[in-house]
Amino acid sequence: MNSSPTIPTSTSTSVFEIGKYLTKLIKVEKKICDKNASDSPRALLISTPSEKGVFPVLLLLHGYLLYNTFYSQLIQHIASHGFIVVAPQLYSIAGPNATEEINITTEIVNWLPKGLSNLLPPDVQPNLSKLGLAGHSRGGKVAFALSLRKPSTTSLHISALIGIDPVDGMDKGKQTPPPVLTYIPNSFNLDNTAVLVIGSGLGEVQRNRFFPPCAPCGVNHEDFYKECCEPAYHFVAKDYGHLDMLDDDTKGIRGKASYCLCKNGECREPMRRFVGGIVVAFLKAYLEGDERDLLSVRDGHEMVPVELQRVEFKV
Repeated sequence: MNSSPTIPTSTSTSVFEIGKYLTKLIKVEKKICDKNASDSPRALLISTPSEKGVFPVLLLLHGYLLYNTFYSQLIQHIASHGFIVVAPQLYSIAGPNATEEINITTEIVNWLPKGLSNLLPPDVQPNLSKLGLAGHSRGGKVAFALSLRKPSTTSLHISALIGIDPVDGMDKGKQTPPPVLTYIPNSFNLDNTAVLVIGSGLGEVQRNRFFPPCAPCGVNHEDFYKECCEPAYHFVAKDYGHLDMLDDDTKGIRGKASYCLCKNGECREPMRRFVGGIVVAFLKAYLEGDERDLLSVRDGHEMVPVELQRVEFKV
């Protein structure tokens, strides 16, 4: 287990800026022979406040063929506002079927009460009665699929569900197995779990004739939101792409490809701050009962770092 130095704090109270908590970034490797129940079932990247306290938890699932380390700036932003963010590496290579990822995520959720507290700084404790589940791209599909499983296969209740530009398929708007979308409005039965869907305005735009759109029409954020029951929120950033919430410097072949495969905005920083901020506002509302920031953004009273193409809500 390795940890990085803390990131600097900020005096700003805006959810779109770094919050008041110093944070630590902790990398946990998966052990080859895992016989201890407290050991993580997958490699993890954890961002946590370093100060004493009991904090809500967010589990963040990476996108298709991406690494959890590509989200380090995003999860540090969220953690600085008083949340413990756990980002597992679900796989290195994956085919079109996401069933195994759903099973792995279920395993990780069930592991959290056994092992998460052992990985955190002294005097930092997770409040697992306040649990959020988020996923980007195909990770968003996995998050929704797990939340829709009936009966529940997890030991914990998920109170807040977040799709960050979720995608239910990549092949010309066709779903990949197992399908999540039903194309029936308000059909998702989530037992009143609050939902936030974040969309990218450029996600459905083809970068060039060699690659399809990264978030095609028919399987993207629009369709996920339509099937959500209340309470649900939908925010779409106009001039930003499907991967613009990742770190500025994504290393390796996959990291370099993240700048080439999708239609992107001019730079990632504004979209990353927007995603981090709206996630914080949503978690504060539905995990901590403080709706002020979410309503301020929803109603246009808060200055946001991107131009919003659409704001919708069902409450």
